[in-house]
Amino acid sequence: QVQLVESGGGLVQAGGSLRLSCAASGSIFSDYVMGWYRQAPGKQRELVASITSGGSTNYADSVQGRFTLSRDNAKNTAYLQMNSLKPEDTAVYHCNAFRFSWGRKYDYWGQGTQVTVSS
Repeated sequence: QVQLVESGGGLVQAGGSLRLSCAASGSIFSDYVMGWYRQAPGKQRELVASITSGGSTNYADSVQGRFTLSRDNAKNTAYLQMNSLKPEDTAVYHCNAFRFSWGRKYDYWGQGTQVTVSS
């Protein structure tokens, strides 16, 4: 079992920056792929970025070059640095952790943190 707690959301003007943190507890953090998803009102949840246990990253086209996802396995924390924010980045951002073991997927979610970008 993994518990995920997000922090760092808030209100920021367009062009500004925020850093989201996702603190994990309850299992071996380094075993998990970490990801950030977001869901805007009336829209489906979408993958923003993910990072493997080895540090390989993947980004949605809409955030490529503006967002950076990193992880600190010693601190059991993943960070999403968001720069050059746009009003369309406004959403609830959720942290996710998953791994596969013996054919079973272990999948965990945080409660979400609101990011609002004003124009």
